[in-house]
Amino acid sequence: MSCPYPNYQIGLILIKYNMDLAFKEKFTQLWSRFFGNAELPVVFYYADNVFDAEIVEPAQKWKCFIGELAKVRKGRSLAFDQEAVACGGGKKYLGFTNKLRPGFEYFLSCGNEDIEGERYLQSPGLVEKFLANAPWAPAKGKMIVFKRWDMLMEADEPIVAVFFATPDILSGLFTLAGFDREDMNGTIAPFGSGCSSIIQYPLAECRNAKPRAVLGMLDVSARTFVQENVMSFALPIKRLEEITGYMEESFLITESWEKVRKRINR
Repeated sequence: MSCPYPNYQIGLILIKYNMDLAFKEKFTQLWSRFFGNAELPVVFYYADNVFDAEIVEPAQKWKCFIGELAKVRKGRSLAFDQEAVACGGGKKYLGFTNKLRPGFEYFLSCGNEDIEGERYLQSPGLVEKFLANAPWAPAKGKMIVFKRWDMLMEADEPIVAVFFATPDILSGLFTLAGFDREDMNGTIAPFGSGCSSIIQYPLAECRNAKPRAVLGMLDVSARTFVQENVMSFALPIKRLEEITGYMEESFLITESWEKVRKRINR
């Protein structure tokens, strides 16, 4: 199994399909043991041909891509091409284009006589600097496929895992992401759209020797497309493999976590 991002530090678990399935089962069992009834993550990958996911029809009207992922979270595997994504920002952050609408620097900031501004950044100049430094990687296939963890098949090649989680679950994921680090920055929470926080930022972490997790769904515009007590936590599959290996020696076996786990299961 190959990774489409050239500097990704590929572990053995990503090379052979049978090992991939073994990891899928191992994570599923440990997740159920330590996180109980918590929702399984969603994964994504790029492909030119899709056989076991529903290809989403071209968008007829505007809708937020994050809202579409609610179907995937319930077990429906979906494949999006550029025409299936209605939002210009969504097209960019899913990797289908690196262009944004004219006047985007005003749209994200204070607006002008023709554009109502979202006022997420103070000035158009700040938006331009943000865009110049924001990560972006092109789609490595005609479609981006999203599946829930338990829907994965042997031939799938997931790149990133995305958890939609409540604060109690996030506390566990966050602590796991820092368990083996000395820098205390195993998780980052960069400014960006909801879709950038689950796609482009985690893809950028794929290229790091020590990839970090990304806390997301802090985008005010995306908030109404997830439950009020849910945020996202995205990380490269390689990093998920690593933290899964630490679960049984971590805080998850302590009485402190047992108290949290019981609350998760209520």
